[in-house]
Formats: sequence, structure tokens, C-alpha cells
Amino acid sequence: MDQSKKRVVQLQPDWYSPRRLHDSPTQYEFLGDRFIPNRSLMNLDQAHCLLTNKIKEVHNPNFGKGYREMLRESLTLDSEGRPFRMLVFRGSPKSRRKWNYVIDEMRRDIDAEVLSNGIKQHESRRLPTKEVKVLDAPKIKDDYYVNLMDWGKNNVLAVALGSALYLWNAENQEVKKLLEVQGDNDYPTSVAWSEKATSLAIGCMKSKLQIWDPETSKCIRSLGGHQSRIAAIAWNGHTLTTGSRDRSIINHDVRVRNSPTSRIQAHTEEVCGLKWSSEGNVLASGGNESFIYIWEASKMSSSNFLHRFNAHNQAAVKALAWCPYQFNVLASGGGTGDGCIKIWNITGGTCTHSIETKAQICGLEWNRHHKEILSGHGYGNSGVQNHLCLWKYPSMTKVGEINRHGRRVINLSQSPDGLTVVSAGGDETLRFWEIFGPPRVENSASDFENLLSFKTSLIR
Repeated sequence: MDQSKKRVVQLQPDWYSPRRLHDSPTQYEFLGDRFIPNRSLMNLDQAHCLLTNKIKEVHNPNFGKGYREMLRESLTLDSEGRPFRMLVFRGSPKSRRKWNYVIDEMRRDIDAEVLSNGIKQHESRRLPTKEVKVLDAPKIKDDYYVNLMDWGKNNVLAVALGSALYLWNAENQEVKKLLEVQGDNDYPTSVAWSEKATSLAIGCMKSKLQIWDPETSKCIRSLGGHQSRIAAIAWNGHTLTTGSRDRSIINHDVRVRNSPTSRIQAHTEEVCGLKWSSEGNVLASGGNESFIYIWEASKMSSSNFLHRFNAHNQAAVKALAWCPYQFNVLASGGGTGDGCIKIWNITGGTCTHSIETKAQICGLEWNRHHKEILSGHGYGNSGVQNHLCLWKYPSMTKVGEINRHGRRVINLSQSPDGLTVVSAGGDETLRFWEIFGPPRVENSASDFENLLSFKTSLIR
């Protein structure tokens, strides 16, 4: 650096005062830089006054009335004295017409796409008149207490037929036989995919519990603890929860050798329903004695329940389903002697809705795209019903019903995208329904903007 441009610093006792640079304790031999200004040229007295004095108004002598008038004219008039307009589109009328044509064309594309999905905003929902696919399910057990079907996130449906368990791939329609249970009068009574669909848990009539790898078609784990039929299975991360006819609920940690971490004996009859909440912090269990227990995951080892509900009129409670958009709402369905769908608020421990269906409730599935819940039915007060019913939530008014099964609906399961529901019937059929439909078009304007930006990027 040139010696002529070095600064000379003179320290003063009041070095911290804002006046120190104004009194030139630091002197420069150059005027500074446009990006790094010379601080000695600043009026720190005025700056300090503006920051500390809230009463006295300080005027900048360089910003007088004449300067204000000149600034106003520069911003409002152009060089020829005409009004100055900012951010004005100056394209030709021809280009504007072309752009409007493109916009109109995009709007028509969106309207056509929305109409093709069969959904318009505020349009009433309609049930399908028939199933989109029917698969034969020979030897399926027509038993209210079993849970023989589960659709995993890998888009593979696991279903137990007699003593064998099959995997049906929804993408390529392939069917694979995974296993066959050996032994007299022994067969799968409950199946459940793990959360990531990497493992399949299978409970059997004679208390056998196994975990299978669907990729290698091998049994990777055998678990014990129950003394009778395993009717219900539910996964919660690495925890596998099972309910049995021996009236017990067992939590298994599948990562360790000695897997049982807790055993609960609260139900007085068979445990036929189990469902973990989506957050994994609360478990609901239903029993043949009509009780519903709500368990906190952190307190299950002590067997202290959070709530016990007894409102299903001495009927078994197998159908349980947690609401996907209200974490504290649980739906339950009673057996033949009850036939009611009840909605519970577990925060307050209260029943908020009770709808009488006049038929045995074998399964419940929430619609993840619309506020609805689907119920599958069996025996009714006036004979066999065997139908599916769709209900609005929270009003719980009936949207409609479908009668296509020849015998009662045993189980319901939902596809990973939440658009299709499969029902397993005692008539030895699996029927697939596109009953939940596509997501609702909440804001057509936002959809138009998304399509517009996408098409614009393609043009560029």
C-alpha cells in the first residue's frame, strides 16, 4: 500500500464518543471508496441526534424544497414533459391476443382434466354401481373374528385362503403363494404388513406367530406367547402387537431375541380388534365382551389403560379405525347385537356420534381424500345385509350403499394411494371398489397457476 494513503490515528480520551470522527481524531489523505466510504466524511452528530432525540426534528440542508420538487418531476414526468408510467406492458396488440389465446387454451385443458376425473368443486359424491375388479377367493374363512387381508405400501395385497397365504401384486396382477400352514385344523387367522411393507406378520389358529420376508419367501422369525387363536395384529414401528382368544395382548420388539416387552390381560373375552394411531402413541383394542380399551404406548407395561368404553350393547368390537385428519378421533363398529358405528373423542373420553346401521359391522375404512368413512356389514336384524355403506363425516349421514356380495363382508382394506378399497366376502370373492375417488379440487385457481407455470417452463 502506498505510504501516502496511510491513515494517521490520534487516540483521544473520549474515543467512544460519536463526535470523535467529526472532530477528526482519524484523518485520511484520500476521500474514500464508493463501496467502503470514508467514515470521517459522515455527519455523526446528526446521526446520533436522530437516534436519540425523539422531539427535535433535524433537517438535512442538502434535502431542501428545491431538491424535493426536482425529484418529484423526475419521477412523474419523462424527458419530454409527458407523464411517466412505470412497469407498463409495451407489447404489440398481436402478441397480447396470442397470449390470451394460450391462457384460454390452458383453462380449457384444466376444465377437461377436472371433468375427466368426475369431480367438480361442491359436486355431490356418487357411489360406483359396480366393482372395478373381482378376484376369486376360494376357501376364505367366513368368520367374523378373523382378519385375513391387508394391503401394504408396496401395493401388494396379502390374503389368507384356507391354510395358505397368497400375495397379489396390484401393479402387474401377479399372484404368489407365500406359505401354507401345516397341521390339522391350523390356518392363518390374521395378517398385517409392517409400516414399510418389508415384512409380513401372520398369526394362526393354533397360536403360531411368524414374520415372513416377501422378497425371499422365507420365514425370518417365529414368536411365542399366546395359547390360542391370534385374531388381530397391528404394527407400530418395530413393535408388533397381537391379540388372542386367550384374552391377552402382547407387544413384541422384533429387534431383540426375547421379543415380548409387555403382556396385558384386561379383556375378559377374545381380543378381535387392534389398531395403533397414526402417531403411534395410542393403541385401541376391541374385545368380544364389547369393551374398547385405549392404551398409551408409554404406559402399557403397567397395564393401566387411558379409557375403557362399554357402549356397544354387549356385542363384539372388531372394526376399529383411527381418523387420518383428527388424531384423537376413533371409529368403532359393533357386532350383530349392536350394529352401531360410534365415533369417540379419546381426549375427553366421550362418544360424539352413534349411528345405528341395523347390521353387523365387520370393517371400517376412513377416506383419506374426503371426510367420509366406509363400513362393511354382515348379519342384520332383518336378515343378512352383506353391503357396504358410505357415511359423511362429521354429520354421519349416509351417502349410499352397495349390495354386490352374496354373503357377508368379512374384511376391508385400502390401497396405498387411498383411492381403492377391497372387500373380502364370505361368497369367496374379493371385490375392488373405486369408492373413495380422486382428491377434491379445492381451488381451481391454484391448479391453473401450477399448470400455467409448468407449460411456461416447457415453452422456455
